[in-house]
Amino acid sequence: MRVFLTGATGFIGSRILPRLLAQGHEVIAMTRSGDGARALAAAGAQPHLARLEEPAQVAAGAETADAVIHTAFDHNFETFAANCAKDAAVIAALGAVLRGSDRVLMVTSGTGMGDPGDGSPAREDICNLTHPNPRSATEIALGKLLEAGVNGKVMRLPQVHDTRRQGLISYYIQISRQQGAVAIAGEGLNRFPAVHVEDAAALYALALDTGGPGARFHAVAEEGIAFREIAAIVAARLGLPLVSFEGEALARHLGWFAGFAGLDMPASSTMTRDQIDWHPVGPTLLEDLRACEAEG
Repeated sequence: MRVFLTGATGFIGSRILPRLLAQGHEVIAMTRSGDGARALAAAGAQPHLARLEEPAQVAAGAETADAVIHTAFDHNFETFAANCAKDAAVIAALGAVLRGSDRVLMVTSGTGMGDPGDGSPAREDICNLTHPNPRSATEIALGKLLEAGVNGKVMRLPQVHDTRRQGLISYYIQISRQQGAVAIAGEGLNRFPAVHVEDAAALYALALDTGGPGARFHAVAEEGIAFREIAAIVAARLGLPLVSFEGEALARHLGWFAGFAGLDMPASSTMTRDQIDWHPVGPTLLEDLRACEAEG
């Protein structure tokens, strides 16, 4: 197939690209820069220059593609809601190109969208649009395309990590260093799910040919790590005290991250694994945190 991959030079997309090429797919790979285009061409992909701020420019990359994997996202979490709205606009533009065909559009969301609201792990068969995660904009946009007959699927991600980046935890590390202390909400018993970046990339490639319109996949290797365990490693690595805050004190210390610090976000991938022969083999989140190449 000819696959259009957005975010092809990004943290996850750069791992998906070689897997698609190894499977024999032709890849049209999106990047924002000339340097990125040259690197993608050298890797064997066809570069497509585009920016998320220009949805039509992005969607042009899908014109001749048999399938689309959309991983590009603006990860400035200080403007997270606005960036989710920007993602929805890109998804709508991609869908307009694919409408009237059976070509796959796989978008990227968060596992929080599968939260059943009762403390049990998020599941693939749930779409909780009342969840506080602004990623709901992504799944609302996909839902509209499904109603229009687009063959859309969604890959939901937990904290994606290696020894260089650990999802939201990377920002937490930066804030902790700036503040001179590592904060948890209350006792820090809330849980974060996680997956190694190579395992996430493998699932994208495997899921491209799996399931019909509306299929949801959870790239979850670990259902939930207690946040206090994460914080303890961060505190040890930075040589900073571990402190507990609530309410306004937590918000003053962590800023925008306070909205995530106390969330309990366990997530399951049982239904995904029932459909796909996917067996995560990468290091755990705590192992990567202990071995991280840089503390911030």
